[in-house]
Amino acid sequence: MEIRNYQASDERGWVRCRVLSFLDTAYYDDVHREKEKFENPSIELVAEKDNQIVGLIDIEYDTEDEKVCSEEGTGGMIWHLAVHPDYQNEGIGSQLMERASEEAIKLNLEFLEAWTRDAGNSAAWFEKNAYRQVDEYYHLYLSDQDMAHTVQPGDDNLQPLYMFAQYTGDNIEQFESIERKYKCMCYIRNL
Repeated sequence: MEIRNYQASDERGWVRCRVLSFLDTAYYDDVHREKEKFENPSIELVAEKDNQIVGLIDIEYDTEDEKVCSEEGTGGMIWHLAVHPDYQNEGIGSQLMERASEEAIKLNLEFLEAWTRDAGNSAAWFEKNAYRQVDEYYHLYLSDQDMAHTVQPGDDNLQPLYMFAQYTGDNIEQFESIERKYKCMCYIRNL
């Protein structure tokens, strides 16, 4: 396996790896047809094995003019960390993280920040890799039935059928009947 910088010619393999790696997670519907472009500088690495992209990590980092991370100091936001399902549990994610951390240290970044959901094993993976939880809120996916009970009526010409929402309040219990409800947690690792 080779870990190297992302190249434009990797885009199709990158998208395929990301989609397949998210398929059995709480992010299964966060599908993109092309790789995101970042406004700030970034560390973009891929793991290649058997002539295909089997892992990826994208970290956009703070500059003097533009902050990406929520914490004080100069950090890097991990937007994507994914390993193709056929290659998981081989240490590829850890190797990508190690290489990205080395690059971040060279850039004088003070920390890496990642947001993930409580479903699946990603939170445990970050904790195992020296990240500490510093914040949380909820992601809610409301169906039309959910919204009939929780969303106040407004414009009769607008009839939402589905809603994705962030909830930062203290009364998450009011949404106990919502099937797709995830705690979204922020993890920080000092470099």
